[in-house]
Order: sequence, then structure tokens, then C-alpha cells
Amino acid sequence: MHAPVLVLKDSLKRESGTKVHHANIQASKAVADIIRTTLGPRSMLKMLLDASGGIVVTNDGNAILRELDLAHPAAKSMIELSRTQDEEVGDGTTSVIVLAGEMLHVAQAFIDKNFHPTVICRAYNKALEDAIAVLDKISMSVDVNDRSAMLGLVKSSIGTKFTSQFGNLIADMALDAATIVGVDLGQGLREVDIKKYIKVEKIPGGQLEDSTVLRGVMINKDVVAPGKMKRRIVNPRIILLDCPLEYKKGENQTNAELANEEDWATLLRMEEEYIQDLCSQILKFKPDLVITEKGLSDLACHFLSKAGVSAIRRLRKTDNNRIAKATGAVIVNRPDELQESDVGTGAGLFEVKKIGDEFFSFIVECKDPKACTVLLRGPSKDFLNEVERNLQDAMSVARNIIKNPKLVPGGGASELTVSATLKQKSSSIEGIEKWPYEAAAVAFEAIPRTLAQNCGVNVIRTMTELQGKHANGENAWTGIDGNTGVIADMNERKIWDSYNVKVQTFKTAIEAACMLLRIDDIVSGIKKKQTPGAAPSKPQIEQEGDADNEQMIAE
Repeated sequence: MHAPVLVLKDSLKRESGTKVHHANIQASKAVADIIRTTLGPRSMLKMLLDASGGIVVTNDGNAILRELDLAHPAAKSMIELSRTQDEEVGDGTTSVIVLAGEMLHVAQAFIDKNFHPTVICRAYNKALEDAIAVLDKISMSVDVNDRSAMLGLVKSSIGTKFTSQFGNLIADMALDAATIVGVDLGQGLREVDIKKYIKVEKIPGGQLEDSTVLRGVMINKDVVAPGKMKRRIVNPRIILLDCPLEYKKGENQTNAELANEEDWATLLRMEEEYIQDLCSQILKFKPDLVITEKGLSDLACHFLSKAGVSAIRRLRKTDNNRIAKATGAVIVNRPDELQESDVGTGAGLFEVKKIGDEFFSFIVECKDPKACTVLLRGPSKDFLNEVERNLQDAMSVARNIIKNPKLVPGGGASELTVSATLKQKSSSIEGIEKWPYEAAAVAFEAIPRTLAQNCGVNVIRTMTELQGKHANGENAWTGIDGNTGVIADMNERKIWDSYNVKVQTFKTAIEAACMLLRIDDIVSGIKKKQTPGAAPSKPQIEQEGDADNEQMIAE
């Protein structure tokens, strides 16, 4: 007998074959089960404690998974899914995970029967193409300018969220904000940049009903000299700078030797003249408000306030960009390059208000603002954070619809239609791929099933009835009303989903399921390469618990 050959080092652990598949599927199902109860209008909230002892109370799939620290590599890539979904379309973070978990769950039976993973993946991809074709068929387009239809859409997105109890408030705010910052690119395309141009300001106190979308910008700053400068200006002329209005100091310690006593006075006078010169260049344009990102010296403050100009200093760059977008001003780098066209005249009112014990400057009532601030008020910080997350989702939905104005039915109706169509098609598929294809069709039912579970109705009865209705193909819009668990026509109940979100959900879920199915080997305990010359460290034997080395998952 030959002695066994050791290829891998002792410290490496290798798992391969079906064992890995089972482990991956278990892990993904575990992740899906964590957030399964947060799907739908009757969803539960999760409370998470983070490392610093702060609490997060939310039912946004992405926010929950973001806080979790997982050991299993497959579970980690599931978390990536909801993050992708959140960045791409902003909604449907929970459904992606539930769907991917279900896709892997139905694949388990085939792996037990020694199907090759590639066969399963091929069937899944075929199912995905057909599913998207079905969605194209049942989708209907919506008029972006029809406010009630848009509201219904945004509402059904946040119907599953905590803030749905406040009626139309959040939906209204999200729509307003998204329509304000929409920019026409021509050719019927619209670009809506939520991250850059919509600022959400959370101020604890007051009621949620006090929250508004400002037609303009609000910043957490007061004017530089409150006594001397005006705190309320109607139709202000605004100049935005990103240069300091103070005397330039030397780079490092600068020594100047003065021979005469007068030279000192000359030096001071030169500093004063320099600043006066800067201010006079600005004052030539008769502004009412000067805002700079950098410092503003006392002297400059004096010259400006003498001319009756209010000034705000040390503003964030992002805020400055928003003000520029809202008022039509141009941010200028050097005062001597100012032109009349750089002065922002779009704002209707500049006002400093005191909210709580802080001062806030409002630049509002702008003519055609391309940026806005959403002001959220509410009883506590946690509450506001949750409202902000819901608002983000709602704004993303509004953005998706503005970009691609198509609807598909919500309430699990689209998934059921897809499922029914795929089941019929599966009979015409030849060869071994037929079975996984059919299983993928069944997996789509996970969404309506979870919805039914979360409302506490009789799941089996409801699902059978729904499948029956869809199998006849009578009405593609039949689904579950998530609040009551009644089977209803989604079109009448105004329960809709954005087409973009649905397609992205299906794509992400199925592609991820395929990726996880194709992993057949996990090698853990890979040591980092040592830098030459470093002392060799003790070999660390890794346990399974810390087998989360990034090398295993292609990001």
C-alpha cells in the first residue's frame, strides 16, 4: 500500500461535494427565515442591538441584514443581495431574500437525487427569462403626471412599512421630493438623484404631522453676527462661495522682520485692505446673502453687515451644492471672478427659525428648485430613523416609476401569474431540465404564501384557491390583500408594484441562487501571504466558526 499523499496543509479544512451544497442551502434558508416575517403589511418589526449598545427597530430587510454579523460565507452573500437590491431599486429588499431562499430550498431535492447543479441553474435561468416575459405581458403603464395613481403606487410600497399607519403623509412627501429633483435628460428620459439632492433633516420633537417637504433647502446654521444681520429676507440675492473671506495665513510659521514701527501698521492695513477689497468685489453685485464653505473673519463680517448683507460660513459642500441647485446660483471659487449670472435669485424667502434650541436657516419658496430638504419631526430618534428608512424606500419607488412608468400587480399576484404560466410551459420542456424548471415555478409562490402567513389566514386554503384562480388564467390581478388576507383584485384595491422593482427582485434572487448552487468546495483556513522579512507568525488553525475568509466568495 502506498502512503497517503498530503496535498493540503493540516491547518486547511476542506469540505466538498453535496455536503457544501447542503450547508449553503441551510445557511441561506436561515437568513431567509430571519426576515420572512417582515414581508407584507402585517409585518413584524425586528429590534437589533448594535455593538455600541444603540438599538435599531425596523422591518426593512436591508437594514436588518446590514446589522447582522454572520459567520457562514453563503449567508454573507445572501446579505449582499439585499444590499444590491437596496442600491439598485431601493425596495423589495425582503422579497429578494425570501425568493432566493425558496429557490435554493426547492433545489435541495434535486441535489439529493444527484442532479448536476449546472442543469438546475440552466433550468432556473430559462425560468427567469420566461418570468420576465410574463411580467412584460401583464404590466400596464402609468401616467407620471397622474398624481392619484402615483400615490397609490408609492403607498403600496410603504404599506408594508411601519409608517403606513400615518396614511398618505409619507407617500405624499416622497412623491413631492422625487418630482422636485427630477431632471429631464431629453428623449423622454428623466434622471432623479435622490442621494445628492434630497436631504433628510431629522429633528426630534413635534409631531410627525409637522413634517414637510421644503421647496428649497434648510441648513443647521445661523447667520454669523445675529445681532447685526437680517434674519429674514424676501427674494434674496444669494452668492455662494467656496473660498475663505479672511486674510491668508502663512503656510507654516512665517517670520517677518520689521525695521520701522510704521511697517507694522502698514502690514495690518494691508490685511484690512485685502479683506475690504474682497468684500467690495462681492458687494458690487448687491447680494442679500453670502454663503461660504470656508471661514469668514470678523472684519469681513463687519464690512458685510455694514452693507446690510447676511452671511453664513463653514457650510458643508453637499449643502452648498443643494442650495446652488435650488436657487440657480453658481458656486464661485474666487470673488474676483463673480458675474451677474452667478447670483442666485430663485429663492423666495430666506429665514432663520429656531426649532428646539437650535437655529436653522431656511432658503425656501424657490421658483424651480432642483433640490429639496425633507424635514422630519417626531417623538424620538429611533422613530425618526425608521421614518427616514421608509421615506428612502418610498422615494426610490417614486424614482423608479418616474424613470420607467410601468406597473405590475402587487399582493403576490405577479408571482402567482408567473408561477401558473411557468407550470403550463414546463410540460413542453424536454429532457431533464423540466423538473427544476417546474420547481422554480413553485418557488415563486413563496411570496404570496409568506404574505398569507403573515396575515394569519389559513395558508393552505388560501393558496389552493389562488392557484386555482390563476391556473384558469382568468385574472392575472388576483392576489392577497395583505391587511385582511382576503383574496381580491389588486387593481381595485390599488395594490401595485413598480415593474423595475419586480424584475430586479427576480433577477437578483435567481442569479444568486444559481451562484450558490455552483459552489461545490469550501476551503477554509487560507493564511494571508506574509510580507517578506516579517517574522513568521504562529500558524493559526481556523475553526469552522471563522471560516468567513473573503477568498471564498467572489464579491
